[in-house]
Amino acid sequence: MSQEPADGIQSVCPRCSVGCSLRYDANAERARGISGAPVNRRGELCPKGLGAFDVFDPDERLTTPLVRHDGDLEPATWTDALDRVEAAFEGIVDDHGPDALAFLGAPHCTNEENYTFQKLARVLGTNNVDNRARLCHDASVSAMEARLGAGGMTNSLADLEAADVFLVVGSNPADQQPVAFDSYVRPAVNDGATLVHVDPRANATTRLAESHLAPRPGTDAQVVSLLARTILDEGLVDEGFVAERTSGVEAFAASVAGEDPEAVADRAGVDLVTVRDVARRFGRADRATVITGTGIEDGPDTAEALLNLLLLTGNLGERGTGMNVFRGLNNEQGASDVGALPHRLPGGQPVTDPEVRERVAGVWGIEPPAEPGLNEQDLVRGFGDGIRGAFVLGENPAVTKLGTERVARGLESLDFLLVQDVTHTETTAHADVVLPASAWSEKSGTVTNLDRQVQRMRTLESAPGEARDDLSVLRALGDRLTDVAFDDDPERVFEELVTVNPRYAGMSYDGIGTGSQRWPFPEGADEGTAVLHRERFLTGEKRASFVPTAAIADGATDAGLVLLTGGRSGDTTNTTMGRDGDRHDDTLAIHPTDADESGLVDGDRATVENANGTIETTVRCTESVREGCVYLHARAADPLVGEGQTRVEVRPAMATADRPLND
Repeated sequence: MSQEPADGIQSVCPRCSVGCSLRYDANAERARGISGAPVNRRGELCPKGLGAFDVFDPDERLTTPLVRHDGDLEPATWTDALDRVEAAFEGIVDDHGPDALAFLGAPHCTNEENYTFQKLARVLGTNNVDNRARLCHDASVSAMEARLGAGGMTNSLADLEAADVFLVVGSNPADQQPVAFDSYVRPAVNDGATLVHVDPRANATTRLAESHLAPRPGTDAQVVSLLARTILDEGLVDEGFVAERTSGVEAFAASVAGEDPEAVADRAGVDLVTVRDVARRFGRADRATVITGTGIEDGPDTAEALLNLLLLTGNLGERGTGMNVFRGLNNEQGASDVGALPHRLPGGQPVTDPEVRERVAGVWGIEPPAEPGLNEQDLVRGFGDGIRGAFVLGENPAVTKLGTERVARGLESLDFLLVQDVTHTETTAHADVVLPASAWSEKSGTVTNLDRQVQRMRTLESAPGEARDDLSVLRALGDRLTDVAFDDDPERVFEELVTVNPRYAGMSYDGIGTGSQRWPFPEGADEGTAVLHRERFLTGEKRASFVPTAAIADGATDAGLVLLTGGRSGDTTNTTMGRDGDRHDDTLAIHPTDADESGLVDGDRATVENANGTIETTVRCTESVREGCVYLHARAADPLVGEGQTRVEVRPAMATADRPLND
């Protein structure tokens, strides 16, 4: 940092979705937590939070606009850079129509920035706007939206303290959301609650678990259905809740009854006795809750099965219950809440609803388009074809699950690429214009944490050089490209946001203050809603439907080992939040049996390869990873990650003259 941040001013940690309050301590030259804060009530911070101000090397910051001339990015004035953007975007819209543009936003940005970003796209005439948050939790959130009416956590973090059983599936909150885990989950377990961990890899969360189920990847849904089968067979169904609040239980029960428990357990590689014991604990608990993460995002089946389990046992609409998605990045929930999605306007409202579009038009002065846009993956696939221009805000699509070489070719084939970021990335290397943006500590606004609390970030230091805060840049673009009013004052933008987002309707900047307000926050309410779906689901209906279990598919016959990843993909990417900066283990964790079959021993150098790419790493033999799987930190695994479940081949690395094997 070029100068020391302001001492003592409260803001929100940008390092994950938990939303801890912090301040800069000039004496210690690091972040400090704030006692009595909305989330980190005792003022605790995890190691990431303590280093929140050390996310950038000052020498790497972008400090002036860059415009490409004769193949090279060269410094330019803001006027010249914005002139170039204006001419390019207007030309693309004139020649190809607004749907030839793509807008890729970032969960690191504030609510006000993401709201203005999606507004800009829609005023220009396209719903081609998306953010990585949707992709990270698409399966779970889509299932929750369809059946419950919203994809946010059904309960607050504080509610979790009332749980008797925690079923943690595809998530490692002890490592990834440590303040939330240590403040709300661990105390409940220490006080007698049971934690069950479902994950193919033992990790920090497993250490607190009474039971660990390690299914073969791709079989989580079948294991959850086995839990439901036991609950049905042993009369542990909450008959009153099922009768009053659900529909379709007969078809669901019939689909589960058609499965052979022994065969399912064998396919999944789990012990049926343990599964049945877990089911009894879940079914007999007064309050049981599910915590999930990106580990269930291998398709919709696992999320649907978990919702079935909760409906069957009546574990929705009460404290200590529910489906609680532990998101990763700091404003993942907020980016979706404010409409940075191709199919939904602010507040989760469908773009296809004419009444919603009319209400939004009453605020914007122009009606947003009615046809849903393309999601991020389809937009990236369309670079250079149907998509002729792109605006990338604090994101790095050049490092993507679609394959880096393929995306690089697409980026190069665009007629025009605008990138707004704080440092150079793999994506800025392809840009026609690069605009220097502000880091989290250099701007104000609001962010929404994983349990739906909206909090205020505050400016703690100035941006370096000619870098500008993101909101002022977005306003400048809106003023140049449209006839609609845009603003760059966060409070005024928030006031506009709450008029079009019914879930935020009763919130105010002053009301949030140094605390928080949680959605849904109806206009005129004294406080937000901690527990969703008490009397009715957010669909507006009293009942939610069961989804029959699909036929079991044995996906374990493909060649290679299943690649498991942890951490957050793209942590090495500089964005408007900053680099993760944490030390991480780049070794390949592999079961000793699989290592032996691959001709490897602990400490060997290994080549890990698939159709997406190749890396070389060091082998670490451990039984914490089940047979048939290997584990890499997401940053190391980036070149290998592809669409869907990723498998890899592992073999001894070739020695070279300058580096003998195992040297």
